[in-house]
Amino acid sequence: MSKKEKEIKKNINEEEPKTESDKSLEAEDNNSEDLINRITELESTNAELNDRLLRRIAEFENYKRRTEQDQLNLLKYAAEPFIIKVLHVYDDLKRSLDHASENNSQSLQEGIKLVFDKFTKILQEQGVQKIDCEGQEFDFNLHEALMQQPSDKYPPHTIIHEVEPGYIYKDRVIKHSKVIVSQDIPEASDSDDSNKVDDATK
Repeated sequence: MSKKEKEIKKNINEEEPKTESDKSLEAEDNNSEDLINRITELESTNAELNDRLLRRIAEFENYKRRTEQDQLNLLKYAAEPFIIKVLHVYDDLKRSLDHASENNSQSLQEGIKLVFDKFTKILQEQGVQKIDCEGQEFDFNLHEALMQQPSDKYPPHTIIHEVEPGYIYKDRVIKHSKVIVSQDIPEASDSDDSNKVDDATK
């Protein structure tokens, strides 16, 4: 046998085939890598689903609070339409009382005043309050200005006369007061000043 043949035979003998144990270990390594990838994928999906769930819970809580607040407001202001209608009668009764006072009809005046005072008490018990006007600074949240007039008694933008009363029901304005508001008194023109001087020299 030649030297070269001996070397080839030696190399063949040195190359041992893989055993079943080696193959099993390689398969386990591959399976472990697949499992790790799968676990990572599932964790990512779980985090995304958990985030969506938390968002839905927050949205539901907000919706629940809004619904509860709407229900509370509905109960709180349930009598508002009725009270608005009643206030028209109340205002008419006040005008009748004022008219009876002007005509000096003592018995009629006392009778209407008694009814008016009882009516006032009932409205107050229901949370209805008359809006203060005369002498108050104009507030568009409470008042409706019908016109402006110059006034030397009040500063500008002050209510000088109440034309029709307004009312607050609990914490809500249900009828604005109709009022007349003061404005600056126009200054005399130069021509007016010269006329006054001329009149004084005559």
